[in-house]
Amino acid sequence: MVTYLPMPMLEAEAYSKESIMLQQQLESERKQDNNWDKELVLEGRFKITKGQCPNCNDYLNNYFMPQIYSSSRQYTPQQYANVLLQAYAQQLRILYNYGARKMALFGVGQIGCSPNELATNSPDGRTCVSRINSANQLFNNGLKSLVDQLNNQFPDARFIYVNVYGIFQDIISNPSAFGFRVINAGCCGIGRNNGQITCLPGQNPCRDRNAYLFWDAFHPTEAGNTIIGRRAYNAQSASDAYPIDINRLAQI
Repeated sequence: MVTYLPMPMLEAEAYSKESIMLQQQLESERKQDNNWDKELVLEGRFKITKGQCPNCNDYLNNYFMPQIYSSSRQYTPQQYANVLLQAYAQQLRILYNYGARKMALFGVGQIGCSPNELATNSPDGRTCVSRINSANQLFNNGLKSLVDQLNNQFPDARFIYVNVYGIFQDIISNPSAFGFRVINAGCCGIGRNNGQITCLPGQNPCRDRNAYLFWDAFHPTEAGNTIIGRRAYNAQSASDAYPIDINRLAQI
């Protein structure tokens, strides 16, 4: 089975020359391993993951950094989402051609609620930045539609969508129900919301990281990621995964 979290596409080359696009990664692995087809494809032992915040870098380190990148001037939020989805669909087809048949596609979380965005763009440091979250939802809506398209195009494969945005909304709406006391600041960081500068080497983190939704300026804590992972695997709400959760996907 393939469990795949969308990796940065437009950001990869512009933000870090050391980043490797998914297509290049796969081709490199295939060339290095002559037994790729036999050992991975036939046994179905693919697992590709990228980061704790799928596609966040395409927004955090590109679209919403107008002082560095021109993408927000070139594209409307909908156009930008479409560009990302087109590139993503191409990469997923590459995975399919390499033999992947079960893929879980994780949507983008609420970047507008991250400590960095709260520190930078929220007047009170608590209210999520709606224009950023709205842009994220445009991508998520398109990703869910892409799941339908791919399932129709490749009837011998199964694609599912994990609604990370919705899971985040549940947590933010009722944090105490999930054991969180702090949802607007990082456990480790510097500045407003512990989100203006991310956690640095040697810096002392908070005493109880399980009480924090975010570890640093951008990334959820282990406690936060555990909730997302569990609900992706066994959906607790009908909206957590579409059309099925990872548990059912694995059993097909």
